Amino acid sequence: METWRARFCCVLLSLCAGWASALELTSTALTSIEKASGQSVKLDCQFTLAPEDSGPLDIEWSLLSSDNQKEDKVVILYSGDRAYEDYYAPMKGRVHFNSADPKNGDASINLTGLKDSDSGTYQCKVKKAPGIRSRKMLLIVMVKPSRPRCYAEGPTLEGKDVVLKCLSHEGTSPLHYSWEKSSDNKILPASAVLDPVGGTINVKNASASASGTYRCTARNRVGMEECILHLNVTPPPNTAGIVAGAIIAVLLILIIIAIILFCCFRARHKKKYEKEICNEIREDVPPPKSRVSTARSFMGSQRSSLGSMSPSNLHEYNLKQQYDKVPSTEDYDRPPSHAPLPPIRTPLPQSHTPLPPQPAGRMAGPNLSRMGAIPVMMSAQNRDGSIV
Repeated sequence: METWRARFCCVLLSLCAGWASALELTSTALTSIEKASGQSVKLDCQFTLAPEDSGPLDIEWSLLSSDNQKEDKVVILYSGDRAYEDYYAPMKGRVHFNSADPKNGDASINLTGLKDSDSGTYQCKVKKAPGIRSRKMLLIVMVKPSRPRCYAEGPTLEGKDVVLKCLSHEGTSPLHYSWEKSSDNKILPASAVLDPVGGTINVKNASASASGTYRCTARNRVGMEECILHLNVTPPPNTAGIVAGAIIAVLLILIIIAIILFCCFRARHKKKYEKEICNEIREDVPPPKSRVSTARSFMGSQRSSLGSMSPSNLHEYNLKQQYDKVPSTEDYDRPPSHAPLPPIRTPLPQSHTPLPPQPAGRMAGPNLSRMGAIPVMMSAQNRDGSIV
């Protein structure tokens, strides 16, 4: 029984000795590294082999995915005594083994021209059957602040709050902003309030003494950048003069509009008056030819009516014809004593034989009035037939 126990202890000791001499990673470098973009970094991975590690040597560097559902990306590979340095396209030409022959126990790699996308967890895995070991390290690629933009927000007037802003569009957080005055006594105004995170400086109730040159610096753990701002605090404008000028401008505009409306109204009125003048009948315009035929038809109708009259109403027709006739100027100029009197007609006995109509004499206007004639207004015509 004791012999069996002694043999078992010897086997355990031999196994422990074999495990102690197996493949081991001997790197003591930091597991978290911070570098600025554009710089270079060495990811350390040293190893030792044991006599029983007789299989082929494989070295694999991979960028582990933060999402467990995605596949890890192999960056560089050493297998079959050959290095595959252009295995990962985004790092092509920027990743290399630190040793020309990694079999000597140096599996470290160098990354050059670091980018923000190179940040992540890297794993070094060394395999030589039956031994296998791996090591992880975190690489943080930080971007230094870009050149910030300095500007004054809002008007820079005396008696108002003046806000100065400084903003860097690129840079790994956290960013820290600081302000200083580089002109005059290089002392910030007593009423200035700084915001180192937002990058603003608020000068309350600014005065002319706040004018000058200011410098803003943006920094993080890997770099810094700055910008310059020239501040000029001016007195407030003359608001009374501005209001008076605005009122005068409005009045001038109203006057111009009134003049334009007056001219338009006058031109329209003149055009309407000329149109009415053109529509009036002129005295010297000859009458249309159609009136001659109308006059002839009128005379023919008179003759037909005379032929149908009886002797009893013939005398009344003669008087009516005299009343309807307009006296001429010769009748008005002739003295009443020389004006001929109308002939006195005796009534004829009624007969079925019609008498021929007697010519009516021309009577003057005054004589017609004495006889009780009623004046009738009729349109007169001149010799050529135009209406007067």
